[in-house]
Amino acid sequence: MADHPNLLQRVRYIGGATLPLSMRDWVLRDQTGPGATRRFFTRFLLPPIPLLCLFLLVPGPVWMGLSMAALVYIPLVFFTIALTYVYRRHVLFKHGLDPELANEGERRRAEANRVRYELRHNRN
Repeated sequence: MADHPNLLQRVRYIGGATLPLSMRDWVLRDQTGPGATRRFFTRFLLPPIPLLCLFLLVPGPVWMGLSMAALVYIPLVFFTIALTYVYRRHVLFKHGLDPELANEGERRRAEANRVRYELRHNRN
């Protein structure tokens, strides 16, 4: 069995399908590894752009089509940012992984801050 998805599996994964158990490590790296947030934004924010370009075909000034596209795209950006961790936790849970792993980087930063605080204020 492969340890990473082929093209069809990757497209289905992006669309919400669950990958086989043999790819759990790949899913974990994809959702929590370096660049996970960038990949998330790319997957959600790039595909709608060609569809939004259809607003440019509306008769009238170009700014009108751009404004209509912006009225759709700006809330999409807002909700994508707001739901980043919710979605990543959902994908981890769906693949049988601990959803708390999505917050691993934040947990490490908090622990490092706690250690620095204790060293600074002589707490043991």
